Amino acid sequence: MLKIEDLSYLVSDGDKEIVKNVNLHFLDGKIYVITGPNGSGKSTLVKLIMGIIPPTAGKIIFDGKDITDLSIDERANLGMSYAFQQPVTFKGLKVKDILNIASHKENDFNALCDLLSKVGLCAKDYLQRPLDGKLSGGELKRIELAMVLARESKLNIFDEPEAGIDLWSFESLTNIFKNLNSTTIIVSHQTKILEIADSCILLKNGKVEKIGRYDEIKPFLSTTCGKLRGGNE
Repeated sequence: MLKIEDLSYLVSDGDKEIVKNVNLHFLDGKIYVITGPNGSGKSTLVKLIMGIIPPTAGKIIFDGKDITDLSIDERANLGMSYAFQQPVTFKGLKVKDILNIASHKENDFNALCDLLSKVGLCAKDYLQRPLDGKLSGGELKRIELAMVLARESKLNIFDEPEAGIDLWSFESLTNIFKNLNSTTIIVSHQTKILEIADSCILLKNGKVEKIGRYDEIKPFLSTTCGKLRGGNE
């Protein structure tokens, strides 16, 4: 599905390497959680995968194709989706519009209702609402999750998806991940998200420190990440 080979990223002035010769292989239909202390390169790594920033060195292979030099749009057209840590707004568009755009088709009310109900929102209350500053961060986060569901991508990337969902249960969020039927990469510190991963990837100082199931990497987390955040915080 996805391979990254000797991937590195230096900041623009070239004197600080954020990601250092990372090699990883992501399999079809599996859930991966990337974790580690602040500044370890987690968000930078997934931005490199999605093409939001270009790597300094290394290769990114998706479905056997070298996508290292492809744009974000080109990667999206190949079946990759990315949910930002802070969801973006779309001036002039309504929730209904963005879900139709994401799914590349005109959905009927029942289909849109199904998408929004999966993220804990009522279609009657939200379909005609503009995607503007009047929506809370939590509402925007859920709508972004609905967009990801609508796309039905081969690879879904989430950067700290738990941010802003204080009024929505972690069980609902983790159920979305478990039912995506895609390869899923999540950046998170949350124990409940780490527990559902087929594989957890611990980064430290831009390098892969440890890979394994949550119970296998937990002893390393206590020394590199400090106190893990629980699902109720």
